[in-house]
Amino acid sequence: METRYEFGQDADRPIVYVRAVEVDDLPAEMRDQLGDLTTLYALYTAEGERLALVKDRKLAFLLARQNNMEPVTVH
Repeated sequence: METRYEFGQDADRPIVYVRAVEVDDLPAEMRDQLGDLTTLYALYTAEGERLALVKDRKLAFLLARQNNMEPVTVH
């Protein structure tokens, strides 16, 4: 049995990619505001545009779902 799956859209919910971001890789003006955090989580569109930065993975998934998006982890 062969089933086709179109990546990028799932039941009218766009996929967003969740990826860990090291605070050290962010601009200095952002790092100064983050205190002791070492890792944030970013949500990206399929085209690579960063939509948001949040403090933990669970919050990233929650934010995506609240905005009718389908979160997928990227390593």
